[in-house]
Amino acid sequence: MGCSNCNPSEKFNELDSFISGIEDRRGALIAVLHKAQHLYGYLSDEVIYFISEKLDIPTSKIYGVIKFYSYFTTTPRGKYVVNVCLGTACFVRGADAIMKEFEKQLNLKAGETSSDMKFTLSGLRCVGACGLAPVVMINDKVYGRVEKEQIIKILEECK
Repeated sequence: MGCSNCNPSEKFNELDSFISGIEDRRGALIAVLHKAQHLYGYLSDEVIYFISEKLDIPTSKIYGVIKFYSYFTTTPRGKYVVNVCLGTACFVRGADAIMKEFEKQLNLKAGETSSDMKFTLSGLRCVGACGLAPVVMINDKVYGRVEKEQIIKILEECK
């Protein structure tokens, strides 16, 4: 994620520079939230208050946007975020079994993060790759036509 070796003030400086470089800030909230989550891995209260002040947007509106879009999170995530698509096409092609196998292999339930902060397991409604169903995304890498037998190998790539 972003600037993982930076100290917090360097991350705030980078986020501040990003915001300062936006000419029309009225429609910039989503872009700023993406940048902040990329830098920090999640959107803490402190980051949300900072964005609120810089964009002159009430925190209530920012929290509303964060809750609406499943991409954003207010809790820390693991180094590897495993997202199993549970949209219709993926579900019909066995995404529920794929999710259960990830739960078994990671000893996590969907929505949980491992205590070592290595993995977060979650489900998505649709990633827009229905022709590759069932689809799994680990961070930015997409795996298509996933079968249960591939899951151990996929997880080994993360080690």
